[in-house]
Amino acid sequence: MTTVVGIDSSTQSCKVVVVDARTGRTLAHASAPHPDGTSVDPAAWLAALRTAWREAGVPDRGDVVGVAVAGQQHGMVAVDRHGEPVHDALLWNDVRSAPQAARMLAEHGTEWWMERVDMAPVPSMTLSKLAWLRENDPGAASRVERVMLPHDWLTLQLCGEFVTDRSDASGTGYYDAAHDRYRPELLEEYFGAVPQLPRVLAAGEAAGTLGEEWGCGSGVVVGPGAGDNAAAALGLGLGEGEVTISVGTSGTVFACSAEPPRDPSGVTAGFADATGRFLPLLCTINAARVMTSTAELLGVGLDEFTRLATSGAADAGGLTLLPYFDGERTPNLPEATGRLDGMTRASLTRENLARAAVLSVANSLADCLSVLRGLDVAVERVLLIGGGAKSEALCSVLPDTLGMAVDVPDTGEYVALGAARQAAWVATGSFPEWERSVGRRLHPSPDAGAQRFRQRYGDARANLETELAADPTEQRPEPMD
Repeated sequence: MTTVVGIDSSTQSCKVVVVDARTGRTLAHASAPHPDGTSVDPAAWLAALRTAWREAGVPDRGDVVGVAVAGQQHGMVAVDRHGEPVHDALLWNDVRSAPQAARMLAEHGTEWWMERVDMAPVPSMTLSKLAWLRENDPGAASRVERVMLPHDWLTLQLCGEFVTDRSDASGTGYYDAAHDRYRPELLEEYFGAVPQLPRVLAAGEAAGTLGEEWGCGSGVVVGPGAGDNAAAALGLGLGEGEVTISVGTSGTVFACSAEPPRDPSGVTAGFADATGRFLPLLCTINAARVMTSTAELLGVGLDEFTRLATSGAADAGGLTLLPYFDGERTPNLPEATGRLDGMTRASLTRENLARAAVLSVANSLADCLSVLRGLDVAVERVLLIGGGAKSEALCSVLPDTLGMAVDVPDTGEYVALGAARQAAWVATGSFPEWERSVGRRLHPSPDAGAQRFRQRYGDARANLETELAADPTEQRPEPMD
């Protein structure tokens, strides 16, 4: 047997899986937590990787042939000439750069940005974060020698090579995936300089070899890595007509396509995937944390929260929650806050509040799926993955909200599995054909309660968008680090 190692460095934790390179069967896995907050010292990611690496037993194996890292997208890792971060890495869900993103959009317009980088400026993307650094900490900005993404930084620690891949580069705001090139003029305009950027590797191209300090001997190849969503698509073997809904800290809805999507509204990001194709994607900042935060408010664990949510009225008894607790990316409302409408003495029960929280997450995802359909992306099958796939409460309402069946693949760490698949590809020179196993299919119910909630949700969202447009000066509190 030969094995490969896949690493998923996400917002909340680092997961390491050891996989049979021939079959894709997971042989061992481990995880270690990351610090909470929207900005993090990258050293914490390395410490978590070392812990999970050791607990998965990787150094004790003599059969590892390849390693690859998948990581949270967009995060700004800016280092000086000694390789030390000049500032904590601003993560994808840090919205402090909302004013910079808004100014970028105002100065050039959506169409201009879509033509150059296939995404409209949002606070999530790396370029807006660099603009924030330039304006708010010019001393740190002046010391920046290199800029990279979280997965690039970990790849550098593994093999000493300063590289990236198309999928993660396509989320920076200064890389044109359609033409496979950086746009240094955008860095010059908004950061005032063009720092060193990682070399963009092709799908299946080796980054280098694993350093001996990782305990696997010599000659272990390291893959180029990928952004987390591209890795999840790779782990699933996502095909034409299939759409993945991934629910974790964020909620993402994405498909694979041969051509980059052209969304004139700029809502859909035209990311690259990890195979040389494209990954039209929509992302929400608020997903699983909406449910965990509501559970904490109710003073219950997740099991009791699920019981409450599945006991509430099908339409949450008239309650309507907008889940924009941390601002939002889709729709692009970084200054938004959450909202709860429809409160009466009859409707405001623990059961209805729990169900409204779950339904709000389902509706946010349904909005994203509607956008993909509007771009003529084929939606023949929906796959639900991520931590949210384990939530019986979400599984019970999502098919009704989407109006179609939802397939839930067997539980697995699909981002880490995608990284492992890439590692096997790089190590063997051929793309591994691993079988996907679907655990269950969820069907819509005849109850119309979820659709009644959806109508109210759409009205509440439109009202909020109108209010924010009328008062753009309203500011969210500064994020907690």
